[in-house]
Amino acid sequence: MLLVVSGPSGAGKDSLVDELRRLEPDLAYSVSATTRTPRPGERDGVHYFFISRPEFERMDSEGAFIETREYANNLYGTPKRFVEDALASGRDIVMKPEVNGALAIKRAFPHAVLVFLTAPSEQELAERLERRRTEGPDAISKRLEIAREEARHIGAYEYLVVNDSLAAALVKLHAVLRAERLKTSRLHEKNGSD
Repeated sequence: MLLVVSGPSGAGKDSLVDELRRLEPDLAYSVSATTRTPRPGERDGVHYFFISRPEFERMDSEGAFIETREYANNLYGTPKRFVEDALASGRDIVMKPEVNGALAIKRAFPHAVLVFLTAPSEQELAERLERRRTEGPDAISKRLEIAREEARHIGAYEYLVVNDSLAAALVKLHAVLRAERLKTSRLHEKNGSD
């Protein structure tokens, strides 16, 4: 199964997916590639593959990504090979692309499960972005504008999780994962029957 967690910047995707992976150590994690500069504490190959724009563009032209997107003047992409290999080996995968990336992944993998993660309010989202202290007011304003646009796509998702607290959001996301694993359609896929 491919579990796709996306939503606006500041919704808490990184923290939530990290906690889910602690609960589910066998869950594969698809690391995205990006041209943005690492934030403090981020490591190459763990949080993202940090690559130059020319390298990203070369990989994209070779078809190395399931989807790509420019977001806040940086390029992001989901490496195709890792996802295909993990699914072929029977592993469940979690990933956290931005919203347009999630929709592109759904087109490429129709059985992917999309979860929209959001903060309880736009004000809370703005406060979270400000607490990061990684961007100035103009960049935060741009991210809030993008968040409003992204919220228009909630109907394309199977699940909505409001991250009012990390513990509560984790319970909900874990419940989605467990429920999806129990769907009879997935059991048929695993057994190779219709």
